[in-house]
Amino acid sequence: MEKMTAEKPAPEEKETSGKEADKAVENAESAKKKKDPKDRLYKPEHRLFILTSSPHDFRQGSVPRIMWSVIAALVPTSAMAIYYFGLPALWLMLACVVASLVTEVIINRVKGQKPTAKDGSAIITGLLLALTLPPTFSITSAILGAIFAIAIGKQVFGGLGYNIFNPALIGRAFLQASFPVAMTTWKLPFVSFDGISAATPLGQFKFEKIATPIWPLLTGNIGGSLGETCAIAILIGGLFLLVKQYADWRIPVSYLGSVFVLGGLFWLIDPVNYPDPVFLIFSGGLMLGAFFMATDMVTSPITPTGAWIFGLGAGILVVVIRFFGGLPEGVMYSILLMNALTPLINRYTRPKFLGEVRQ
Repeated sequence: MEKMTAEKPAPEEKETSGKEADKAVENAESAKKKKDPKDRLYKPEHRLFILTSSPHDFRQGSVPRIMWSVIAALVPTSAMAIYYFGLPALWLMLACVVASLVTEVIINRVKGQKPTAKDGSAIITGLLLALTLPPTFSITSAILGAIFAIAIGKQVFGGLGYNIFNPALIGRAFLQASFPVAMTTWKLPFVSFDGISAATPLGQFKFEKIATPIWPLLTGNIGGSLGETCAIAILIGGLFLLVKQYADWRIPVSYLGSVFVLGGLFWLIDPVNYPDPVFLIFSGGLMLGAFFMATDMVTSPITPTGAWIFGLGAGILVVVIRFFGGLPEGVMYSILLMNALTPLINRYTRPKFLGEVRQ
């Protein structure tokens, strides 16, 4: 009995605990009654500012918007190709585009992914591949190149955003290795029958030392691939991309500038064996490569310094291959080689984080 009475709480303790509970309730009620100083502040009906962390980019940009803008920028070049080489150029472009789209859809279904054909990236790959082909190239071979470009150049790496190399140039490299004769057989514009072939301006100068005037290079009335004939059309589309900021201006400027400067030095030393720098800029696929292939967002550096290095390296490679290589053209190889160096360029040109100390 003594133990049980010891464990019971005393009456005084009950009273104190009851008083403390009452005080807590009173304090809570008084706290509710107190006005919050923030209530005196002005409260607009609508939020004036939205505070978020950087980066603050309010442009309405998306992958499909950018891709379809690039397709629109290629319309002048494609139209001039059809104008100079007729319906065979149109069928070649359609075959490459359709083959690219079908290959994209099939691989998406096999991998269980959402269809990505609507974003326009496969159309760009097929169209750019067609613009790098001769007008007399076989449609069947072009379809094989488009399939290889999408399957091996793009999807094998994981799809858009993961590919290391430009898919269209991967497809062209495959065709160059598989059909070397057909890939170097050209014809003049407005020639509708087979049997007459012509050399490109670069081939004429490299092997025959015959220089082509600048005006035909600008207008496109020369032999060559579908997309390397009219420099004016390429320039219109390229400037559109630069104005829309869908291409980094540093890459074409450094690419074309390094070709102009380095080629000009060789021309000043020996103008007989080396062409003038203006001819180097507007001949071959340099204009198309500088504005539409080297500026690919996925396979080019993301830092400003890296973009300068990328264009400079590609320009030096073009001059070296054109002057000292076995082929008259080197744009494809220059861009693919610099694509391989892009991860390394990004690594060593990345700006420091705030407070970072590099060792």
